[in-house]
Amino acid sequence: MARTKAPDHETQREQILELAAAKFAQTSYPSTSMADLAAASGTSKARLYHYYVSKEAILFDLLDRYTKRLMLIIAEVEGASQRRGLSEREAFADLVRAFLAEYETSHSRHVALLNDVKYLEQAQREIVLDRQRDIVAAFARQLARAYPKRATKDDQTALTMMVFGMINWTFTWLKPGGKLGYREFAEQVVDMIENGLNGD
Repeated sequence: MARTKAPDHETQREQILELAAAKFAQTSYPSTSMADLAAASGTSKARLYHYYVSKEAILFDLLDRYTKRLMLIIAEVEGASQRRGLSEREAFADLVRAFLAEYETSHSRHVALLNDVKYLEQAQREIVLDRQRDIVAAFARQLARAYPKRATKDDQTALTMMVFGMINWTFTWLKPGGKLGYREFAEQVVDMIENGLNGD
């Protein structure tokens, strides 16, 4: 008979993922062992194996959940923009704001997404990479709707990656509680996009 999961099973898994992401960011994924993760989680290796069969399983669940979260943010922003009757430019600005709001609380997960996908086995790696491509494609579509005169077929990809270049590496320099907050930085990015791409 299968063992019944404890009521807090999912909460425990989320806590493990949060601590694992921080440990991977601190010491690198290859240098982190299950013993290290157990110590960081304040538990034993045996108990950790109750939740995850391997370090690789932890990494995949971490990246799978995080990329799903980013896709959910895109859907939520699109839905809210339609309900509020926002213009395409306002909708794209809100998308940038929403991603930076997420990045503010997901430093370690974002580091893992940028650095550690390559350590997944092929089938799992493709799941995460496909979702990353979907995220980029969604940004590109919204950018093209917001600035159709600039985000043409020829330069849509370059402009999309330029936007990601501005926001994706904030974890390396933009620290919570610093002089410049994520919300203020988001407005700077939105302003730069609007002034740089508005060719009307």
